[in-house]
Amino acid sequence: MTAAKRFEELIVWQKAHQLVLAIYKLTKDFPKEEIFGLTSQFRRAAVSVPANIAEGFKRATIPDKLRHLNIAQSSLEEVRYYLILSQDLEYSETLDQREGLEETSRLLEAYMKPLRRKR
Repeated sequence: MTAAKRFEELIVWQKAHQLVLAIYKLTKDFPKEEIFGLTSQFRRAAVSVPANIAEGFKRATIPDKLRHLNIAQSSLEEVRYYLILSQDLEYSETLDQREGLEETSRLLEAYMKPLRRKR
């Protein structure tokens, strides 16, 4: 397998992007009073995941790459909480999105593992 030349080639980025699309779809029907609250925060956290994977991809040093990938991990955990909250508030069923989050999390950890060994 050849090394990716663009971040869009990374499976982890592709899965993270799919998660963002799922979160936008999920939050589309949230109550209007949540537009500047939960909906905004949820979407911002979700977008942060693939954005930080993309930014980390072009960083020149391994510590810089890992820092951005760790931010992506942190944003994934924020999304995890918002999925729990959305379910508990009975805004939506979130099982599909949780599965997408888990897959993205596993892929991100696998992507980071060899980088951690190199530092």
